[in-house]
Amino acid sequence: MDELKNVAIQQRLIDAAMQCFLDDDYHRVTTRQIAAAAETNVAMIRYYFGNKEGLYEEMIRSIMVPLLDVLESSLLSSTEGFAEYFRIYYLAMRENPRFPTLVLKVLALNQAPGKRFIKQLLERGRHRGKEKLEQLKQRGLVDADVDADVMRIAFVSLAMLPMLIKPVFEEQMDREMDDEFLDRLATFSGRLFSAGLLPSKEQSDEQVTTQQL
Repeated sequence: MDELKNVAIQQRLIDAAMQCFLDDDYHRVTTRQIAAAAETNVAMIRYYFGNKEGLYEEMIRSIMVPLLDVLESSLLSSTEGFAEYFRIYYLAMRENPRFPTLVLKVLALNQAPGKRFIKQLLERGRHRGKEKLEQLKQRGLVDADVDADVMRIAFVSLAMLPMLIKPVFEEQMDREMDDEFLDRLATFSGRLFSAGLLPSKEQSDEQVTTQQL
């Protein structure tokens, strides 16, 4: 029971931190404000996270690391896995709808000390994504000329933009981007992305010839 209580307090603090850091500049947000929003006390921040920066980093880590861990799983052992990866991302952002805004705020506007930390996590994703791409190339599932950085930027664009300006899209469409909509979007994005990675006809023919020999 105590363990569940501890987890609940930590999550309330992380959720409150997200709200506070989005509403104001990092340096103006106080641990007292965060604790009050989480309906707990400042001592809990010190106990679980050490200080404000520790809470800030854990807030980012709690959302980004599970997404990066997928890159180290078998999900992307084929291009069909991209649709599921989009689905995982969209649903994670649906649960944390303002997180893309926070990342943009940090990386583009330098409004918090988490820029270095976020860039480290993104570099981990870049490195692992490049490894996955090379594995797919070796198996002949992806065009040999696909640039890893181009692929990464295309993926981030398809993943982040719908969530970054979600309210705008919803207003234009006059409909909510609910779980069903996001599931359909993930399927479409996955197919679109996978189609862009397919080997050229020449490469496919060459692979068939090699296999026959």
